[in-house]
Amino acid sequence: MRHIPSPVRDAERGGDSAQLPSWDLGDLYPGPDSAALRDDLDAAERDAKAFAERTTGRLAELSGVELAAAIAQYERIEEILGRAGSYAQLTFSSDNENPENGQFYQQITERVTSISTYLLGFSLELNKLDDATLEAKLAEPALAHWAPFLRDLRVFRPHQLSDEIERVLHEKSVTGAAAWQRLFDETVAGMRVRIGDEKLTVNDALNRLSDKDRARREAAGHAVGEAFAAQIKTFSLITNTLAKDKEIVDGWRGYPRPTSARNRGNMVEDEVVDALVAAVRADYPRLSHRYYGMKARWLGLDKLQHWDRNAPLPGDGDAPISWSAARDHVLGAYGGFSPELGGLVQHFFDHAWIDAALRPGKSGGAFAHPTVPSVHPYILMNYHGRKRDVMTLAHELGHGVHQLLARSQGYFMSGTPLTLAETASVFGEMLTFRALLDAETDPARRRLMLAAKVEDMINTVVRQVAFYQFETLVHEERRKGELLPERIGALWRQVQTESLGPAFEFSPEYDVFWAYVPHFVHSPFYVYAYAFGDCLVNALYGVYASGHEGFEAKYLDMLRAGGTLRHRELLAPFGLDASDPAFWRKGLDVISGFIDELEAESFS
Repeated sequence: MRHIPSPVRDAERGGDSAQLPSWDLGDLYPGPDSAALRDDLDAAERDAKAFAERTTGRLAELSGVELAAAIAQYERIEEILGRAGSYAQLTFSSDNENPENGQFYQQITERVTSISTYLLGFSLELNKLDDATLEAKLAEPALAHWAPFLRDLRVFRPHQLSDEIERVLHEKSVTGAAAWQRLFDETVAGMRVRIGDEKLTVNDALNRLSDKDRARREAAGHAVGEAFAAQIKTFSLITNTLAKDKEIVDGWRGYPRPTSARNRGNMVEDEVVDALVAAVRADYPRLSHRYYGMKARWLGLDKLQHWDRNAPLPGDGDAPISWSAARDHVLGAYGGFSPELGGLVQHFFDHAWIDAALRPGKSGGAFAHPTVPSVHPYILMNYHGRKRDVMTLAHELGHGVHQLLARSQGYFMSGTPLTLAETASVFGEMLTFRALLDAETDPARRRLMLAAKVEDMINTVVRQVAFYQFETLVHEERRKGELLPERIGALWRQVQTESLGPAFEFSPEYDVFWAYVPHFVHSPFYVYAYAFGDCLVNALYGVYASGHEGFEAKYLDMLRAGGTLRHRELLAPFGLDASDPAFWRKGLDVISGFIDELEAESFS
């Protein structure tokens, strides 16, 4: 079931709010009380009931052509539900504090879930077809079109439960994980972090951890810790409940470890993920440990505190970058690589597809939501005018153009597994960074840009693998019983100490900083996809930089493929193989090479 598409969420990323764009969701629906939305849901319910009556128990009898037509009808109904679900989700993200938005989101989620219950049996019955029967039907070209969809659906066949249990799990999802996720979102949105006489949103307070004034960073670090400590019982309850819920479902489905379901959903082998994580952890000393040791020296500190991790370096005034300048930088980078990509990026600025404004109640961080192929993606970010925000804009637009290029594959086959979803976004970031770096002639500013890129890459690779380690430890230990907040904090401190290295000492309030990461709540074990994508793109960019013949056309074809091809097939035209242990080394070598350059420099 894919009736509510998931946004590609990004965290750990950072103007005049009045001049920043806000999105217009009218391309989805005119408003929460619109007749168009009501009519769509009513029609979807009628069609779903009729579809179930026509197809239930008959799939084995259908010819290849008839089964292809049934899947097309199934997709059409699911896309209507996806459109409604996307609209509700984006409306809620616009202002989590508005209780009417929360109510609307819950109402639409419940309605969509109820309607899709009529469709649930179709996918379950598809998976009950034996291989020989399905193979014979696939000889018909009309059904062969749907081969990638059927391939990915049948990946879950060994873990499929009885129809009755699947229906119960499906219907109860709105009062299970989805309800706890909503509680998390509303709790964080409603929090205010007191710093002196100010009361800041969580997003604004976290942004202050990048302030050039160390006293302001320290005050923000303590205040964020105090704010989350005051709510830590709630966040611990959410975490424990969701981990237990996942354990129960995983147990019924026969997944051997907490990460197995995510890996299967990402269409990536366990051993490939294990190789990535092992390679990154082995490289902590030559990546994060080495870099942060240098950063401590550049800042003139014996030890770094957690509020120094994203501190600007000496000489980095981090002068505000206007929205128009950020737009020009990103447009130039994409257009310089590919006029076609540049044109797609321009669409996002010409239309109200981006929400970058800063306002209370808005979701923190950034994401690109694909919505449905018949509309277009939307991007949410919080633009503070920092260099990191320019990179975030480039990143999210990479997701956006990927989603636009892949929509020709249709609702079921346009989406990519998370391991590939970061490819275009990280590549877009690299294009933007390289364009800015190449245009910079001042050695000091080039050095600062290189250091900022290293920090972003460490956040994307090292930090996300550490997040993955933390989740793994929490979920594994939760299987033995509920974890107290102090124990969750100890596990967090353990992985942070290992990943960030001896340059840091952590004050006690840092033990609660795990609580603000939305991925742990919304998308368990999502985070390794960032490291996968970054290392993949580093290797891919190396192929591009080497002058690989026809790279642009091959790259655009890769994006257009959406979810129809697996990582082996997508990377083969570039001579890359993610199952080769040397593949990850190529990506990590890029980060280490940047640090080598910085090691030869000094900051004054």
